Amino acid sequence: MATKSRQKKSASKRRPLVKGKPAKKAAKAPKPDRPAGTDPKRVAAILAKLDEAYPSATCELNHENAFQLLIATILSAQCTDVRVNHVTETLFRQYPDAKAFAYATPSELEQKIRPTGFFRNKTKSIMGASKGILESFGGEVPRTMEEILTLPGVARKTANVVLGTAYGIPSGIVVDTHVQRIAKRLDLTRNEDPKKIEQDLMQVIPKDKWILFSHQIIWHGRRICQARKPKCLECNLESLCYAKDKTV
Repeated sequence: MATKSRQKKSASKRRPLVKGKPAKKAAKAPKPDRPAGTDPKRVAAILAKLDEAYPSATCELNHENAFQLLIATILSAQCTDVRVNHVTETLFRQYPDAKAFAYATPSELEQKIRPTGFFRNKTKSIMGASKGILESFGGEVPRTMEEILTLPGVARKTANVVLGTAYGIPSGIVVDTHVQRIAKRLDLTRNEDPKKIEQDLMQVIPKDKWILFSHQIIWHGRRICQARKPKCLECNLESLCYAKDKTV
């Protein structure tokens, strides 16, 4: 009897303290949803097609130096490059440098840039960035991502435009509305956030292609791969694209 009693006690120790069904094993973390379109051979083919279609693509904002490009890029938010160029044609003659913008009369500058939209916020950004350039960088637009991002109104898109186009520094990939749309259509990313899209693209596009790739995709978005009705019959990337909204 003593032996049976000891066996029962021993068995009771081995039983789980929690009543009910045995605990389920912890679910494994899902694998990253890596787009199928990022296969290196496919990416290389896309880049070759872009080189074929837009070998000399560049920024379409008119400018003579890095500072003018910075101002024009700030103005281009929610506005076409054509309209920005029309505004800056006289704006840069009236405000020739950072000092002129930094100490402008806000109400007057607002009226000068009014056609570009969001003119009050853009005036604050332009004046703030100009003062930052004067006070912190000796009147010169900085050449590093860390420094240029300290300027008011300057985020990664603007920084990448200026560093890439004005200085030839591949600091990242410009992600505007065209790049967001086309990168998803080509299955190079499945993210919605511009910062995450940029990181996805930087992982699959060679660094020496970052600057040109940005311009080529923007040109492609304006000319062929438009938002509402992409011109797929005219697209030399059509055979590589399997977007759901193709028009062929």
